Amino acid sequence: MWSMAVVHRTHGVQRFKHRKTFAARKEESTFIRSKYPKKVPVIVERYPGERYLKPLDKAKFLVPQDVIVSHFITIIRNRLDLTPNQAFYFVVKNSSLSNMHATIGELDQEFQDADGFLYICYASQEMFGAS
Repeated sequence: MWSMAVVHRTHGVQRFKHRKTFAARKEESTFIRSKYPKKVPVIVERYPGERYLKPLDKAKFLVPQDVIVSHFITIIRNRLDLTPNQAFYFVVKNSSLSNMHATIGELDQEFQDADGFLYICYASQEMFGAS
């Protein structure tokens, strides 16, 4: 079991799914969704193989369902303090997001995890076929 935890670490930071049990994550997302029914609990983390982008100061975001993905990317881009010429991508369920006009609510409907959170990773380049 110890080696599995190491695989899911990103430069010493343990991933959200490995810090809490499934039951605890499910309970937290259920509470959030009942208290804020028009918002989506989103976990944004650096892609495990990412070497160039810094980790965010926080992983949990409560995002209104009608926010467009491109707007949320701008928010994350600002939090990462990227220069205009630095590119980065959102990765959901090991696929790069291509529809920047979708809403967070639409992403949530399609990609919501069994624990009730929407997980999004960010990377400085597209990562295909990585786990």
